Amino acid sequence: QVQLVESGGGLAQPGGSLRLSCAASGFTFSTYGMSWFRQAPGKGLEWVSAIYSDVRDKRYADSVKGRLTISRDNAKNTLYLQMNSLKPEDTARYYCAAKKGFLIPLMADYIYQGQGTQVTVSS
Repeated sequence: QVQLVESGGGLAQPGGSLRLSCAASGFTFSTYGMSWFRQAPGKGLEWVSAIYSDVRDKRYADSVKGRLTISRDNAKNTLYLQMNSLKPEDTARYYCAAKKGFLIPLMADYIYQGQGTQVTVSS
């Protein structure tokens, strides 16, 4: 059974940090590209960041570049999102998703998707 389980969300103050994790099981994680998406209250899904299976190729949305860092540990079947210098506009539910091939910023194109973890940035 394929599973993507996000964790690490919570309440953070502006300027603070959080580290999200996405634990994968039921498929060969190391051969899939991965992305993080987020959905803020009352808004649509937004692509945040992507990392290809080779670990080195990483992409970021302009809104998070320089503050969020994507990484993966293929030995642990886990994807990460280190979130620094958090802003209130980062408040959203964060989802991880997996697919083969080119990582486009459209979650519907991803074959596997998690249930999300909530991040709230507020003082």
